[in-house]
Amino acid sequence: MCRNIRTLFNFDPPATEEEIRAASVQFVRKLSGFTKPSQANDEVFARAVEEVADATRRLVDGLVTTASPRDREVEAARRKARAAERFATA
Repeated sequence: MCRNIRTLFNFDPPATEEEIRAASVQFVRKLSGFTKPSQANDEVFARAVEEVADATRRLVDGLVTTASPRDREVEAARRKARAAERFATA
């Protein structure tokens, strides 16, 4: 359920709003247990996603490091290779 939650800090270019929102949706889904909330819970679910996204943006913008930024392409290739090895059929 949390496959879209990935490290968002220290990338070049920085995390986009779409990436932050996707991670926020997955986080709220995990906490609530809802993949899609009912109409009765839709407003509070959406508000929680926005609050988590805001907090995430503040966190990512406020963190500092001396490490050089990671390359998105390299990280994606590593994830694909790891998944291929993990899910390979014999």
